[in-house]
Amino acid sequence: MASAPSKLYADDVSLLVVLLDTNPFFWSSFSLPFSKFLSHVLSFLNSILLLNQFNQVVVIATGCNSCDYIYDSSSATSTGAESGRMPALCSDLLRKLDEFVTRDQQLGEKDSLGPTTSSLLSGSLSMALCYIQKVFRSGPLHPQPRILCLQGSTDGPEQYVAIMNAIFSAQRSMVPIDSCFMGSNNSAFLQQASYITGGVYQKPQQLDGLFQYLSTVFATDLHSRTFLRLPKSVGVDFRASCFCHKRTIDMGYICSVCLSIFCKHHKKCLTCGSVFGQPQTDVPSASNVK
Repeated sequence: MASAPSKLYADDVSLLVVLLDTNPFFWSSFSLPFSKFLSHVLSFLNSILLLNQFNQVVVIATGCNSCDYIYDSSSATSTGAESGRMPALCSDLLRKLDEFVTRDQQLGEKDSLGPTTSSLLSGSLSMALCYIQKVFRSGPLHPQPRILCLQGSTDGPEQYVAIMNAIFSAQRSMVPIDSCFMGSNNSAFLQQASYITGGVYQKPQQLDGLFQYLSTVFATDLHSRTFLRLPKSVGVDFRASCFCHKRTIDMGYICSVCLSIFCKHHKKCLTCGSVFGQPQTDVPSASNVK
């Protein structure tokens, strides 16, 4: 996905697309209540809008079965001084978030395959990139875009291909993906996303101070980051997921035609149908044949 030719407002004007993890399986067993988490996020979003009058904020809710836009500061319905600010931001976002959670639960109940415990990160990343491309093509001026993933649930190996495609699209469009991961273990997908696109990966140690992490690390615009020493990822997990069983593997087999990854040897590629060569056996040379 190549970005369209465009111009910036200024170096410090930002378009921040926030991917908000609403996975009920994660938040029901997490130490930080979801309501407390939202209070940190709302304060952070409001601070972004107050930093510059041209800053834009878009929030995409990520559920187990769907994702949807729940807030867009550029199309805020409020007028006057409260346009795009508190309490308009709180009321609009919370109302649409509540509607989304209810709708996502209903979709999960209709799913015959059973509940999915991982969030649909691939879908929200794709929606964020589509919105950014629309901004690129909307006019001669636009803010500098970046994506912030506020994630807590574990990676879904079945989303590996879609997530990697989104990561490479963001890299080509020069859109950094920042990641704030709150789960018990690190997210290999988000580590790779931040590393490949030049974003920041951070796993907060003190969740009660989540707003401080957000405001000091993720509130900085791309121009200011050239003067700051932000946290860097250490020990990025580059393991892939196999296409056959959707499991994370250390070693595997790769199709030379479509680059599909498999955990076991197959006679032909399950993705493109290419027939794999058989291992060569030792054939006696003509000189040894009498």
